[in-house]
Amino acid sequence: MSHFGGSGMPLVKPTAGDSLSFPNQNEPAEHKKYPKRGRPSVSPSLAELLKRVEGADTSGDNTAIDHHHHVIELSHACSSVPTSYPFVLSFKNLTYSVKASQKFELPFCGKGLSDSPDKVLLNDISGEAREGEIMAVLGASGSGKSTLIDALANRISKESLKGSVTLNGEVLESSLLKVISAYVMQDDLLFPMLTVEETLMFSAEFRLPRSLSKRKKKARVQALIDQLGLRNAAKTVIGDEGHRGVSGGERRRVSIGIDIIHDPILLFLDEPTSGLDSTSAFMVVKVLQRIAQSGSIVIMSVHQPSYRILNLLDRLILLSHGNTVFGGSPANLPDFFSQFGHPIPENENRTEFALDLIRELEETPEGTKNLVEFNKSWQRTKSPKNNNHESKSSISLTDAIRQSVSRGKLVSGATTDPGPDLTSSVPTFANPMWFEMIVIAKRSMKNSRRMPELFGIRFGAVLVTGIILATIYWKLDNSPKGVQERIAFLAFAMVTTFYTCAEAIPVFLQERYIFMRETAYNAYRRSSYVLAHSIISIPALVVLSLTFAAVTFFAVGLAGGFSGFIFFFFIILASFWAGSSFVTFLSGIVSHVMLGFTVVVAILAYFLLLSGFFISRDRIPAYWIWFHYISLVKYPFEGVLQNEFDDPNKCFVRGVQMFDNTPLGSLPMSMKLKLLKSMSNALGINITSSTCVTTASDILTQQGITDISKWNCLWILVAWGFFFRILFYFTLLVGSKNKRR
Repeated sequence: MSHFGGSGMPLVKPTAGDSLSFPNQNEPAEHKKYPKRGRPSVSPSLAELLKRVEGADTSGDNTAIDHHHHVIELSHACSSVPTSYPFVLSFKNLTYSVKASQKFELPFCGKGLSDSPDKVLLNDISGEAREGEIMAVLGASGSGKSTLIDALANRISKESLKGSVTLNGEVLESSLLKVISAYVMQDDLLFPMLTVEETLMFSAEFRLPRSLSKRKKKARVQALIDQLGLRNAAKTVIGDEGHRGVSGGERRRVSIGIDIIHDPILLFLDEPTSGLDSTSAFMVVKVLQRIAQSGSIVIMSVHQPSYRILNLLDRLILLSHGNTVFGGSPANLPDFFSQFGHPIPENENRTEFALDLIRELEETPEGTKNLVEFNKSWQRTKSPKNNNHESKSSISLTDAIRQSVSRGKLVSGATTDPGPDLTSSVPTFANPMWFEMIVIAKRSMKNSRRMPELFGIRFGAVLVTGIILATIYWKLDNSPKGVQERIAFLAFAMVTTFYTCAEAIPVFLQERYIFMRETAYNAYRRSSYVLAHSIISIPALVVLSLTFAAVTFFAVGLAGGFSGFIFFFFIILASFWAGSSFVTFLSGIVSHVMLGFTVVVAILAYFLLLSGFFISRDRIPAYWIWFHYISLVKYPFEGVLQNEFDDPNKCFVRGVQMFDNTPLGSLPMSMKLKLLKSMSNALGINITSSTCVTTASDILTQQGITDISKWNCLWILVAWGFFFRILFYFTLLVGSKNKRR
């Protein structure tokens, strides 16, 4: 009886001392024999095994599934898996160069700017990778490993990359490649406060179709956890610098897991073993071997593999400054270097010897030119055999994808019969937009709920600011000084709402690369991300607005009663909405947190300067008036002023009060009355100490607020918020292509 799980490999819960079928670690490298590699056997895919898991579970209780001991008898089932020809990814004559930086020399030396020659990153690279195998790209730093992986994964613009990349002889369209492939970046880009199981489950929600039941998705995630050897860490949070979480090797396997949840045909990985100890690195590659044997092509870059990892690899490409210096099976390394005149010593690790020799040759005047030419001649001697092998193992891409889909791979809503049009048979996105929005919102709220200090700090800042303003401007009167203080309070209160929105800058910057990784391969739409984050931000803005309005409105003694308070609350809410949208838009443009804060603070200062508080609209120079109308502070400031001075007949300056803000204010009352009498005689108007001199409408006129009503100010502010959200969407659309030029 055979016990399998996940991808056709033994499904065993890792325990202490279980190293996922490690070879004898005490066996010396020279005694290890490379197994002869024939045509890879087709193991059952992850989807097939999960169907058997679901069939075995007839209880129907989602919570009652025992995921810790899935042991499935597949001795008969595995034999019934239809044999299919493997996929073959071929790449020929890949060449890629970039413009070198210009050199500047002083003009008095007779030279100015001079163009440097283009820097060649890939130079005529050819090879192939097959289903069921791991192809590793090796080389020193700067050799072109990551560039080659990006070229194969369509992460370099077609205008810049020369050569061809085909799958079973057919050129891959970009839209189809996104669906059938996955790319694991070198950095582990994960939400820190989600557990391993939650992270994989959210990935399943994104990448698996809604037609797949919740129970089946959970079963798929549990099988994948066992396949990745993450059972002991399933309930542990990922963690970050401030929160203890899983180990480095476990993080790397989680990163792989979220990209293979939909069982892709092609899997690209950029140095998946970098930064890991030898045991963790071996476990990662062992997982990749299982993935390959489930019917996938695995292509990865690796800096310097150990001899144990080398035993798991099927094909190698060694690079030196963008040139191929070896391509073939690891078993051919001794013969290759022996014919080149540098035989590998028996006690030497083969890849270490090869990389050391390449580094030594790179330091010579001729570099690795002779080794590159020798590899070309050596490849020509092997080419007839390779061509015959390829002709026997290759089938059309349509037939290959049809067989893979029928076996359960590409679980993204694909039809079992792809038909002639592959792109239409496999949908671009697995789920509708509304479902994506729900999943994005759930994930974001769960991650935020486990870091309450983020909202707590912002809430505390708003509350403390409100208390300080309330105590400073406590119960203002209607005197001329009270009017000035009311205007100052309202201006400071409005700009405070915008400055407290600056905390939104790190939110997207921290998620930027997670977003780019997920949208690069159509996990969800960019519009779903923008809409979901816009909606889930509203409850927090309501709480902040209500807190600030409640603390300040009645304490300061603002006018309008309950209706005035309601408008004050709404204008604060609209200010928070417009401010957070503006800051979110800037975070899509600026890629550094400190630079983002600098830009936000500077622009908000300009908004305040030209809002109409420091200088009225009538006094702003004509060449700056445009900035007055795009100032976000202008509209809430004018709105709350009109809300405060809403009664046109309400008097704020009477008789002798007109002298209060002038040097005449210190004169005795008798002298002020005489001055009023003299002014009355001169103007022909009777002005007494109780005569109203300045009404609420006069104050609005002095501030230059006559063209927009307070409700229009509110709606304009709301519209600004939507406008910046739309701009944020377009910055994501343009700036997250994730391709080299």
